[in-house]
Amino acid sequence: MNSSSDLDAGRAAVADRRWADAWELLAGVDARDGLGGSDLELLATAALLRGEAQASIDALSRAYAAHLSAGDTAGAARSAGWLALNLIEQGDFTNSVLWAARAMRIVNAMPEPGALAGFARMAPAVGQLGSGNNAEAVHAFEEVLAIADREADRELATFARLGLGKSLIESGAVSEGLGRLDQAMTSIAAGDVAPLPTGVIVCGAVSDAVLAFDLDRAAAWTGVLGRWCVEQPQLIAFSGQYRALEAGLLLVRGAWTEASTAVELALSRFRAGDYRAIWGAPYQHGELSRLRGAFHSAEESYRRAGESGWEPQPGLSLLHLALGRAGRAQDEIRRSAAGADPLTRRYLLPAVAEVEVAAGDHDAARRAVEELRDASTTSATPMLDATIAATDARVLLAEGRMTDALDAARKAVRGWDLVGAPYEVARSRVLAGRALRAIGEAEAAREEFDAARTVFLALGAEPAVAELAAVMGDRRAGALTTRELEVLRLVSTGLTNRGIGERLSLSEKTVARHLANIFGKLGITSRAAATAYAYENGLV
Repeated sequence: MNSSSDLDAGRAAVADRRWADAWELLAGVDARDGLGGSDLELLATAALLRGEAQASIDALSRAYAAHLSAGDTAGAARSAGWLALNLIEQGDFTNSVLWAARAMRIVNAMPEPGALAGFARMAPAVGQLGSGNNAEAVHAFEEVLAIADREADRELATFARLGLGKSLIESGAVSEGLGRLDQAMTSIAAGDVAPLPTGVIVCGAVSDAVLAFDLDRAAAWTGVLGRWCVEQPQLIAFSGQYRALEAGLLLVRGAWTEASTAVELALSRFRAGDYRAIWGAPYQHGELSRLRGAFHSAEESYRRAGESGWEPQPGLSLLHLALGRAGRAQDEIRRSAAGADPLTRRYLLPAVAEVEVAAGDHDAARRAVEELRDASTTSATPMLDATIAATDARVLLAEGRMTDALDAARKAVRGWDLVGAPYEVARSRVLAGRALRAIGEAEAAREEFDAARTVFLALGAEPAVAELAAVMGDRRAGALTTRELEVLRLVSTGLTNRGIGERLSLSEKTVARHLANIFGKLGITSRAAATAYAYENGLV
């Protein structure tokens, strides 16, 4: 093909959302003959969606210069505005401010800037939101939305509704903010938005729905994101973030095997270039590892998530708690909650209460419950109701109010069952069992414990099995079966569940079940403790 044919083919590939083809064709023409401003914008979009973030920034910078050279001030303002937004996502706030200022200077000099007058204000508004100036951000996004509506620019209006919704949510107006996100998602469904802003808007909406304990919205919007990704097989950007969001939902739903697959896909897409997955992919890997008892792996994953600049909470504090580091867990969850925006703080409060109970500060735990309950008055959801009931039950047990604790735990069981969250149902059954045992209902307590243990074993939730064994007082150190002894010996050599399965011709799930039984019988909570037991008792 000659350059003209390659250029036409590259433009067609962009239109068809074949991002790898578009990137290859347009980059080839650019290397041979150079591209004009509009085609450099196409190259920048293809590069970003293929996971080539720096190449996208370079192409947009050159597009800006090309537009200025050609006297196309609208094109220059558009390129500068996108540079400002993209640099925010990549964490380069200094250069984002510089490009936003360039965009505003051009727009202010235009006699009739039209919708560009709103678009140039997007990056500064996002910057205000990111710096915690929520009231100013609300005002800024409202101005952008007014311009978009006046100019009948549906894409800009959708972008503004995302920013307005997030600003309202972070200001504490959760229901109103989610309503704005509903409007944005309606526009996405109508096809009013180009590929790049579509990814930004949908991922942002899902993340806020998760933080708001709105599982229905989160699941529906994740489905939209998934279908959008599938329709673009050559897409890299957003695909890892989608898989990480999917993994979090699957964990709640009790589909841990599927969550494991989603986590691995998220990590692979992150390695392929989806920088947006820099927090979610390792964080969800840490969550799955923590729940399954692979504590060393969890700690490493949380460390990697923390390198993104976002704190790996509440998972890291709950990991410290599982490892017996109650004081450290308390320090970290308190610090994180104190510095969080209202929505994130509310999301952390259940873990705050759990850690405070374990650390012995029941007053602090009670304050966390009441704050969570107060925050729910304007934005209740089934998941939030179940969360409050379970958290309240845990604190009531610590306070010695057993009848009230039983009522709250049973409410939590019903609530989590309605949500479809089997692990949380089982945890709430343990709370109910503890309350029943305390009021003398030993047989009913045993039924609750047995039901919970069945779920934990099915999920491979080794630490939960071990914790339940301790609650039940079932620490039978000499009761390991021959197969469990084999598994224990291999654990002590450092093999993973997969490696043990290959050695013994067992599935990973079967190995996990054996390990959960071992933890329960020995009253331990980690592979390290199992290794220590094996050495202390001459099994290796």
